[in-house]
Amino acid sequence: MKRRFLVFSLLTVPLMASAQPADWQTVVGSDLRFRLEMPAPAAKTTAAEKEKGHAGERVAWQSKRDDELFDFDYVDYDAGWFSSRDTKEVARDLGRGEAEKAFPRARFKYVLDEPVALQGWDGYALDIEDTNGSRVMMRTYIVKDRLYRLLVTTKGDMKSMSAATRFLESLRLAETR
Repeated sequence: MKRRFLVFSLLTVPLMASAQPADWQTVVGSDLRFRLEMPAPAAKTTAAEKEKGHAGERVAWQSKRDDELFDFDYVDYDAGWFSSRDTKEVARDLGRGEAEKAFPRARFKYVLDEPVALQGWDGYALDIEDTNGSRVMMRTYIVKDRLYRLLVTTKGDMKSMSAATRFLESLRLAETR
């Protein structure tokens, strides 16, 4: 009997490990080009804002968990918009955006401020911390002519940092470079 229980428990551990908790949901793009996990419920919005180079509307999902914000959006750019530019430099510019104005270095610590890659695509990581240890963590990726952005706020404790890391690391793209 003990042996059967041991075998059964060893077989069910992988199933339980891959199960998604009820308070998280998987978001999949309507064009199947990406998927990610974020706290449930995630509200989808679209914005017809048009900036230079935009080929379509901005599509976003946002959710909150324990007063922390989880935000993901993407926007398509005109064909060839990024291919004629240095995507490492563009990812840095778009990833940092107005951060230095909103978060002056005199008051905030830039914990992570560097280029990153996701499945071979250029991106930028920017993590900013205040004096209380709370953080704003941002990731920006350029994939062909699409810009993906992730933003999450944390309280700086282990639970919120784990949730933020899970969110940021969950983005998977259908296309690899």
